[in-house]
Amino acid sequence: MRLFDPVSLGSMRLRNRVVMAPMTRQFSPGGVPTPEVGDYYVRRAEGGAGLLITEGLEIGHPGSVHHPAIPAFHSADALDAWAGIAGRVQAAGAAFVPQFWHVGGYRSTLGQTPAVSPSGMYTPGVRYGDPASQADIAAVVDAYGAAAEAAFAMGCTGIELHGAHGYLIDQFLWSETNERRDGYGGDIEGRTRFAAEVVSACRRRTSPAFPIFFRFSQWKLQDYSARLFTTPAELERFLSVLVDVDVFDCSTRRFADPAFDGSDLPLAAWTRRLSGRPTMAVGSVGLDNDVVASLHGRVEDSGAAGLDVLDRMLARGDFDLVGVGRALLADAEWTRKIEIGERPRGFTRAHLEVLA
Repeated sequence: MRLFDPVSLGSMRLRNRVVMAPMTRQFSPGGVPTPEVGDYYVRRAEGGAGLLITEGLEIGHPGSVHHPAIPAFHSADALDAWAGIAGRVQAAGAAFVPQFWHVGGYRSTLGQTPAVSPSGMYTPGVRYGDPASQADIAAVVDAYGAAAEAAFAMGCTGIELHGAHGYLIDQFLWSETNERRDGYGGDIEGRTRFAAEVVSACRRRTSPAFPIFFRFSQWKLQDYSARLFTTPAELERFLSVLVDVDVFDCSTRRFADPAFDGSDLPLAAWTRRLSGRPTMAVGSVGLDNDVVASLHGRVEDSGAAGLDVLDRMLARGDFDLVGVGRALLADAEWTRKIEIGERPRGFTRAHLEVLA
């Protein structure tokens, strides 16, 4: 199976194409990951995954996250803990990439302040405050850059920027939550400017060879049917602005779903074709229902599913990496079991409650 072929992406060398996708856990009181959090990641590395992307991490900007048990990546205690985890994961043979997160206007839905957003809204048409000022934007960009610098200094393999699912970067990208008329709004290129500035700040404060992943999605938590791009041409305009991104993490509800009418290519394949950059496919890999049904209560269990379609798409060159989320959450040995032909455990909502 091509999933287990080694792969080189720039300076990154991976033993296989299996990536632990980022999944919010909220087991780090005060923002500091506990030893149990470290063990949780190390078990997935020991189980054979080639690359681990952490849950979304708080950057050093007020309002970056919405819960005190989401781990931080700016305080001294948190950075010390992450340095130890990164070293242990890499010693177990996997690459280690922290994901940086700012929820933006999502905080407003929980009655929390401050809540920075491009147009003072999280839900389209529902306003809670003023649009982000230029000073607000500069402060957030600087906080992303500082997090990237810290990751580079501690020897992480790379970083990922969370630009998906309706959070801050995505609020700039989505026309429904970005009504700005300055250089950060308007057409696709304008709405992508904030994302490009974040990526560039991370590049300046690391090195030209330090891998930067960028996660984006069509769907949003605000609207599961939302679409940033209705045609490949629109997608290409977005990708052309993000010149400093090394790998695009294309988050979908089902990895194999066609991205546009008239083609069977999924989002990761179109992105690879149009950008010329490596891509990662993610969305219900190894499970028989999608993330929305599973995480939002419509079904309790997700059984293991075959990977024949995934293997065919890898053979066709649709994407380079495969993000595995809930399946790896349920079974730390998922990678090894798939490789030797053993059936892994399925996912249940109970797996969200523990660090197994």
